[in-house]
Amino acid sequence: MNVKGCKHISMKSFHFLLIPLLVLSFLSVSCSSEGEQNGSQEEQPLLAKTELNVPYGPSSQQVYDLYLPEGRSSTSTKVLVLVHGGGWTGGDKADMQQFVTLLQQEHPNHAIVNMNYVLATLSTPAFPNQFLDIKKVIEKLSAEKEVLQIQPTFGLIGTSAGAHLSLQYDYVYDTGDQVTFVADIVGPTDFTDPFYANDPNFQLALEALVDESAYPPGTNYAQAVSPVFQVSNHSSPSILFYGSKDPLVPLTNGERLQQALSQHDVTNSFSVYEGGHGDDWSAASIADLQTQLSAFINVNLAIED
Repeated sequence: MNVKGCKHISMKSFHFLLIPLLVLSFLSVSCSSEGEQNGSQEEQPLLAKTELNVPYGPSSQQVYDLYLPEGRSSTSTKVLVLVHGGGWTGGDKADMQQFVTLLQQEHPNHAIVNMNYVLATLSTPAFPNQFLDIKKVIEKLSAEKEVLQIQPTFGLIGTSAGAHLSLQYDYVYDTGDQVTFVADIVGPTDFTDPFYANDPNFQLALEALVDESAYPPGTNYAQAVSPVFQVSNHSSPSILFYGSKDPLVPLTNGERLQQALSQHDVTNSFSVYEGGHGDDWSAASIADLQTQLSAFINVNLAIED
């Protein structure tokens, strides 16, 4: 009787033990399956993403558009930064949209940033504020490299005033050597050139564009904000495109920058197209610029697998 009672209790206990064991087994299988699913999700490449008007400062003009490619990573996805022109007082990142389309087609594995900067007014000088806006963009992107999954290595592509800003940023402000090339499309490079120096209207404009409080007393402002005087052997490879009859930026500006770069053994390329400030260049000239620019990117901002 006692033996039968003990046997009955053992079977009952077995059933009570079996239930939690089955539950634990089920949970274990479920968690394992869920973990495998999460693991497979983590292995999937990131999808392409576009973020428009990302703020990088308090001004409504301090925004950029960000184009992140599919399959990006913080170890390989380098960044192309576009800087628009407009005489430092006008223009907009929308003016560079054709470059965005071209770069997405030719360099689908690069991230692209198309930035605005605070335009100069009588109360808001351009220099050095606009150089520092590029710095703010690069610092923000660098700080967010893991979140964005980008490598904080940059190439700058500027047109007209944007080319001037890009050159000056690399030659003066890129102390961390994060920029690996600059593309200069009809950018002013030397404000001591007689084309500017002998124009009294431009001299008045330069005085308005410079924040004198940001520079030491006695500074020669025309030299201080001219990229040609800032070139050193630490300057990044630079590719230059100019018009033979540009009414806004003389060809001598391109020639002087090319000479300065060569004197400091900085890799450079210099192309001159028939026409003015780029808006009247032939289709063949535009195609050549695009081909050269793309090749320059492949060499100086290569994506490494």
